[in-house]
Amino acid sequence: MVEKVAEALAKRDNEVIVITTYYNEEKFVETKNGVKIYRIDPLNVYKMYEHQSKPFFMKPLWHSIDLWNPHVYIKLKSILKKEMPDVVHIHNFKGFSLSAFDSVKSLNLPLIFTAHDYSLICMRANLMNSSGDICDDSSILCEQYNNIQRYLIDNKPDIIIAPSKFVIDKLKSNGLFKKVKGVVLPNAIESNHVKVNKNYDTLDFLYVGALEKHKGPEILIKAFNRIKENNIKLHIVGKGSEFLKLQEIALDNNRIIFHGFLRGKDLEELYKRANVLVIPSIWYDNSPMVIYESFMNSTPVIGSEIGGIPELVKKEYNGFLFKPGDIDELKAIMENIINEPNMLKNLENNAYLSSQNFDMDKHVYNLEKIYRELI
Repeated sequence: MVEKVAEALAKRDNEVIVITTYYNEEKFVETKNGVKIYRIDPLNVYKMYEHQSKPFFMKPLWHSIDLWNPHVYIKLKSILKKEMPDVVHIHNFKGFSLSAFDSVKSLNLPLIFTAHDYSLICMRANLMNSSGDICDDSSILCEQYNNIQRYLIDNKPDIIIAPSKFVIDKLKSNGLFKKVKGVVLPNAIESNHVKVNKNYDTLDFLYVGALEKHKGPEILIKAFNRIKENNIKLHIVGKGSEFLKLQEIALDNNRIIFHGFLRGKDLEELYKRANVLVIPSIWYDNSPMVIYESFMNSTPVIGSEIGGIPELVKKEYNGFLFKPGDIDELKAIMENIINEPNMLKNLENNAYLSSQNFDMDKHVYNLEKIYRELI
């Protein structure tokens, strides 16, 4: 999304510079769609995109260097000193380290930080433990790591932004940014779509996301299996470590279709075809893009009442909410929709209207207001 926002800002005659990581096949400096792009290659024991494939014993060393990387500090400060922007907006900082914030403040530049996850209070960034459950008690190692992060970043941004109020509140309740203004700015979509007319001969339920425990696909499949109607289908889009387990749970149910990973037109066609999207998350989901994409295609949402999901899904307006992990409540909501298909037309219309609130032009206009206020 950052790429699209940067290009949209450039189209409004703003001078936009993006600093990101470097891959061997790309140029160090180039201009794309009006955006000047710098790429740097942070010195560490391995590249960030290799993190999942590296052995466990190497990861603590990588994280240690990524707390405050002097190489990144020097590189970023050099670029910033050359460009001297009016304002700096940091998104994901992993790989750059928290030295990115110091490089900005060393030049007394206004600084905005958008929190897309919980990286500052959780090494995994999702507040989940190794068992896939919400982590209520941090280990001594995690707590020490997080304390260092708090020390290195606290109150350095002038403004923090998040797509949901939940994330801002979560960070502040953990002792961060208590003196910093927080602004909720939902994610943006390019809402050049028209309202989609749906078919109700067969009701299609849709799941789009990683096939991992914290995303809750097992809860959805179990709820769906308990529904006896034949004129329904469940489409599962995504890949992940739970794939084989989920296939077993599906019990060869021919109403459940696993599509694998989809993107582009193939995924959009499923959004258009779907009558309802289901987000059965059991973790503190921030502001899932699948909700925005679903609304854009006139598809209402059944979502877990957790994290930032209730800030987008309004009960009986553009969808329904259920208690995270509650298979029976999810089943009851799905059966209610199946038995009362006429309610879908109102939900679909409201889902489409909701998507207009997240239009890219509105997002960029509000972002410019934040920049001007800070400058």
